[in-house]
Amino acid sequence: MTTHGPTGNPAGFAGQHITVAGLGVSGISAARALAGLGASVTVVDGGDGDKQRAAARELTAQGITVRLGDGDTLPEGTELVVTSPGWKPDSPLFAAAAAAGVDVVGDVEIAWRLRGPGAAAWLAVTGTNGKTTTVRMLASILAAEGLRTLAVGNIGTPIIDVVLGQGKDGEPPYDVLAVELSSYQLHWAPSLRAHSGAVLNLAPDHLDWHGSMQAYAADKGRIYEGNTVACVYNAADKATEDLVREADVEEGCRAIGFTLGTPGPSQLGVVDGILVDRAFVENRQQQAQELAEVSDVTPPAPHNIANALAAAALARAFGVRPTAVRDGLRAFHPDAHRIQHVAELDGVTYIDDSKATNTHAAEASLAAYEHIVWIAGGLAKGATFDELVQKSAARLRGVVLIGADRALIAEALARHAPDVPVVDLDRTDTGAMPEAVREATRLARPGDTVLLAPACASMDMFVNYNKRGEAFAEAVGELTARDH
Repeated sequence: MTTHGPTGNPAGFAGQHITVAGLGVSGISAARALAGLGASVTVVDGGDGDKQRAAARELTAQGITVRLGDGDTLPEGTELVVTSPGWKPDSPLFAAAAAAGVDVVGDVEIAWRLRGPGAAAWLAVTGTNGKTTTVRMLASILAAEGLRTLAVGNIGTPIIDVVLGQGKDGEPPYDVLAVELSSYQLHWAPSLRAHSGAVLNLAPDHLDWHGSMQAYAADKGRIYEGNTVACVYNAADKATEDLVREADVEEGCRAIGFTLGTPGPSQLGVVDGILVDRAFVENRQQQAQELAEVSDVTPPAPHNIANALAAAALARAFGVRPTAVRDGLRAFHPDAHRIQHVAELDGVTYIDDSKATNTHAAEASLAAYEHIVWIAGGLAKGATFDELVQKSAARLRGVVLIGADRALIAEALARHAPDVPVVDLDRTDTGAMPEAVREATRLARPGDTVLLAPACASMDMFVNYNKRGEAFAEAVGELTARDH
């Protein structure tokens, strides 16, 4: 059932002078792991606040050197730089590393190199949106098959910790890992070769980090390099199929598409409310295998059905039975703030999709409901909103705008949906959310959905999208308590 790539030699890091860039979760994990393998580790971070100092004290106690307030200078004698995902490729530290002939890699690359003999296969997922949901669906399906698995990578437990923990403390090793990978992580993982990989979709995002859409797509496409069994792509997003065509894969690896329509050969799709497989069957020209019903997917919104099909394709590539796909999807429940039903009040449904932090995610969310009062705005991250508004205008009952870059959305609405009522809240404090919910309620009619799908990042007003979603839910709760 499993296929493995080459494994590394953990002892190969012993005695090396390694610089770790960043005191975030992945940086701390990498520093501890490499020091534990005998490397001489220095961690650098441009910050010097209370959080960084607390982390530095813990690492220093473990024999790790930490340098705060200077993330630009390469420590003398550095033989390898391990970066946290968010550090930009044009950082001065990396320029110094390049000038010194020192490689820069990420935590995923280190984890890949650290895999031991008989290591678990990696089923890898990337995409602009839907990664976490798809990886967690995949892990649920694999577990339903009876496999020992875990969702790792850009989600949950740092992947280095998982790889090094294989088979320790009497725990049986994992059979397979469901690995979420961001474009940042893929950029810094040149030798990764997954069993099978999927790119769910591609839309402009993080262009300030990558420099261009072409560079962003190229980093996403790295997930297909060296795949041994399947490269899973979105049949509705030609760019993902193009990445498969460009990839250098192992002989016999197949291109597997997923579609919300009737699948062709070598595809998974939907027929009469049934998720079906025409890829992993004996006669894919004439046969289709029923996997699950649309109603087995929570929530059954179109983009989430696509996530389920991608997860099913990766699981089937690993040899999972159809019944496990069904049981795994039934057992899966999405994380908070991802199209989460908050309440229904006077015939109006309140939905929290605070995780919709870009236009592509917001478009999928808006497409799931017929009549919407939309709460949007925040940090645009260089995005434009004309296409989103054009596609969604017919569904909009009204719009409430919050956040620093709300004017960009207001201008798109004026151009493409001039008849839709817009409330522009001129504030970026956290207290704006209760007012936004009250204004949205005023605009809504019975049968409508008040939808928080901001299409923007949250950091202008909130610590993260989770806090933004919590503020929305609290505001709806206050509305319920006050009026009822």
